[in-house]
Amino acid sequence: MAQVDSVERLREIITDYGPRGAAKIRDHICEQGAAFLERCPFAMLSTLGDYGIEISQKGGDPGFIERLDNRTLLIPEYVGNHLALGLQNILREPKVGLALIRPATDEVLRISGRASLLDDSDICERMSAGGKPAVLIIRVDVDRAAFHCVRSARRAGLWNPASWDASTRISFGKIYSEALEQPELLAPFDEMTKQSDSSLY
Repeated sequence: MAQVDSVERLREIITDYGPRGAAKIRDHICEQGAAFLERCPFAMLSTLGDYGIEISQKGGDPGFIERLDNRTLLIPEYVGNHLALGLQNILREPKVGLALIRPATDEVLRISGRASLLDDSDICERMSAGGKPAVLIIRVDVDRAAFHCVRSARRAGLWNPASWDASTRISFGKIYSEALEQPELLAPFDEMTKQSDSSLY
């Protein structure tokens, strides 16, 4: 199996368009990026640390990510799975990446920068959702921001219902009962998950 092991070989396969190709990459959030953020309900946050690479989902009402200015974002952290793997990563290594996604929109806003965690009761209250304040706030100082082109989403048929398969239900009871070697946990854990998932915040 042939392996690509140099930038030179990589660029023989994928053309480097030089400065013109990279012109879309800014050191701030542009006007279209700001408008996208105001209507964005979902993001994927990548972190790197002692737990390796983690990708965490962040979601809320459109505009749940607050733009303080064109180089600063605030992301509310709501109740999740309590593992806090990505959050622990941020404390060890602040470099992060974001992919911001809007339903029925093929472009993805990609941001990379440096994150910190804020335990500020006023900001957490301001970024409340479902009648509850945020648990904490992830501040992201933007280093790079760019829109990704539409090809990946269109190839995937991401927003084309005709291409969708039936939805899949994951049994966390099965996962935990197998991992803990306690088959009796399957049904009660699935019921607990169902009840927990009914409360979004």
